[in-house]
This record gives sequence, C-alpha cells and structure tokens, in this order.
Amino acid sequence: MLDRETVFAFRDIAPAAPTHVLVVPKEHIPDARDVRPAHGALLAEMIDAANEVARLEGIDGSGYRLIFNVGPDAGQTVFHVHLHVVGGKNLGPVCP
Repeated sequence: MLDRETVFAFRDIAPAAPTHVLVVPKEHIPDARDVRPAHGALLAEMIDAANEVARLEGIDGSGYRLIFNVGPDAGQTVFHVHLHVVGGKNLGPVCP
C-alpha cells in the first residue's frame, strides 16, 4: 500500500474495521516502550504515513483511530512496533 524510505504500510490480515492498515518502521523496535527521543523523526513519519493512508482510504474526513498496542494485555501479538490505522465505520468509545 505504501513503501517509503523508513516505513511501509499494509492491510491487517484480521481487520477490525473496513479500513485496518498497519504502519511499520523498517528499523526494528520491539514495542512503544522501546521508543526513545531519537526516534522522533521516525514517529512523525509513521503518523504522516497513517494520515496518507486515511486520505487514500477516504476516511480522513469522517475520522479514524491510530493505535499502538503495548504488551499482551493490550493485545500486542507482533513484537515489532507498528501503528494501526482503523476506520471506515463508527468505532465507538475507546474504553467502553
């Protein structure tokens, strides 16, 4: 879907919404707990790519959610930091 110098994006294999795309840095970072100030530009690139995904998917006007899962209790199953772009339907409250 997207392939940039430092990040790429692809559709989640088990989507939770009509749009569910993962933005993944090419640099290995196990999870958000391992992100440091030096990763600032990389995080900005991830968010910029997520915003581009939202535009490409046509959900930038209606809204979307950006999610980092950190640890098993949050549902993290892949231990390489990645940003979920989820939208295309009413997602309801974050924590019901």
